[in-house]
Amino acid sequence: MMTMSDGWQLVCGDLAAEAVRPLLGAAARIEVLHDDLAVGPLLDVDEPPCAVRAAFWEGVWPPGSPPPAFAVQLAEEAEWLAALARQAEPVTLWHGDSASEQLLLARLAALLGEAPLELREIACGTGDSGVRRRRAVALCSPQQLRDCQRQARPLSAERRAELAGQWRRAVAENGGVRRWRDGVFHSEDYRLVDGMLLCLCSRDWQPLPPLLSQAMRCCSGFFATDLFLAWRLRELARQGRVGFAEAPEADFAGQRVRRLAD
Repeated sequence: MMTMSDGWQLVCGDLAAEAVRPLLGAAARIEVLHDDLAVGPLLDVDEPPCAVRAAFWEGVWPPGSPPPAFAVQLAEEAEWLAALARQAEPVTLWHGDSASEQLLLARLAALLGEAPLELREIACGTGDSGVRRRRAVALCSPQQLRDCQRQARPLSAERRAELAGQWRRAVAENGGVRRWRDGVFHSEDYRLVDGMLLCLCSRDWQPLPPLLSQAMRCCSGFFATDLFLAWRLRELARQGRVGFAEAPEADFAGQRVRRLAD
């Protein structure tokens, strides 16, 4: 019988870790991965020091505050994941319908290759990444997580190979955004996201936080963060398509934005 107390338990993000930690107990080994794999270039994500990917996140980070040490963090994550193939204990990933969570599962399958250790999954989503039904691990109730935990299962060799191929394709396509639909990743540039933001922008000044919240609810196929969407608005401002009432480094909560004439 498979137990969930052995080996590493992997989750995407601190909120997911907070959600699953009570179910696993103090002795569980939980590793939290923070890179949002759904956005930004992937070409060197598994090649420390991950300079291209680190530069992307440094650019996304809002001006006016020092960014985290992305180069160090990304390199440490890549090295830690690469080392999993050299151990003997199973690896379990908790995932939902987040494209980032699904990409991490595919990344693990590629990195582990034909290593003999068992790769397990705890599927906490609905299987539908649409905005109405999707669910990430962090959005599950404790009872939902317990029910999902009882359905934990190892990945077959065939599924591992299929996921590894999907990861390699996503890396090669190197899109700006990756959406997860019907079990497949779809890469694109930033034009669809930018178009959505422009549609949501009024010609009149509007507070930034509600606009970003609405945009986050509209993004199907991946969970867009306010950090990412605010960066895209700054890029649109550089193109002269939107305007900010305050300087870009102004307080986020007090920022206002509007669409400019085409």
